[in-house]
Amino acid sequence: MTHPDHLTHIKFNRKSRLDKAINTLLGIIEGISIDGAVTDVELGLLRLWMDENAIFRDRHPYNELVPVLEEALRVGMLTQDERDDIEFLCKKFRSECYVDTVTGDMQRLHGLMTGIIADGVVTEEELRGVSEWITAHEHLKTLWPYDELESIVSSVLRDGKVNDDEQRLLRSFFTEFISLFDDRTITSPPMLQGTTLTGVCAVCPEISFEGKTFCFTGASSKFSRADFQELVVQLGGQHSNTPNKSTSYLVIGAEGNPAWAYACYGRKVESAVKLRKQGIKLIIVHENDFHDAVADAQ
Repeated sequence: MTHPDHLTHIKFNRKSRLDKAINTLLGIIEGISIDGAVTDVELGLLRLWMDENAIFRDRHPYNELVPVLEEALRVGMLTQDERDDIEFLCKKFRSECYVDTVTGDMQRLHGLMTGIIADGVVTEEELRGVSEWITAHEHLKTLWPYDELESIVSSVLRDGKVNDDEQRLLRSFFTEFISLFDDRTITSPPMLQGTTLTGVCAVCPEISFEGKTFCFTGASSKFSRADFQELVVQLGGQHSNTPNKSTSYLVIGAEGNPAWAYACYGRKVESAVKLRKQGIKLIIVHENDFHDAVADAQ
């Protein structure tokens, strides 16, 4: 619930908070029904959403959503018609006056991930639904956590099944990056140690060199660190030793490091992820994609 200290400020951002609530609800509805079934635990997430946004109960357009949500909770199920009605209303009332399309869709993505992880399990069917959602929202590329999500989903689905290690990693990833409503965060388990799954490099990234700053981490069997830096300079870019707010790309060596939590996860990657969380448009790329971009540029 809203902290008492914040109540005096609500009137100044009520419209933007309502927009965020609707975007989040749309994502939650997509997330909990993405596998075709809605559990009691997932319906409980709708109750939490209603409790969190009770202040909007009599405000348009939330007052049009309340009867549909209350009926779903009363009977303990969410029918396809109810889902369609909720999605129709949410999409109809999404405003771009206070929240632009990108911000709105990022709020929707957070709701989607929240809905999926609500029951503590990420299934293959849910991942395929997420993959389709990602493909339909490519305008979010380079924004956190879109690229990381795209990468980890692609990695898991590569062999067509979700094993136990991947399941633990997915739960860790989803719970680490999801903020549930304004003041509630799903507890984050520690990062797994020793997994061989890669999951932070952008998938098929667009890489340019002119005026861009590159940082390198990890080992490469093809080039030395100095070779990488020389290539970047020759193509009109520059390099830095550590990721910072002016860094455009962090290139991860193909050799990886078995001591990292992810196969390509290390100190510089952690720094890059933190910068991305702050809104810095830094892209984490695999060495192979870097070489492809160099070949295209030359």
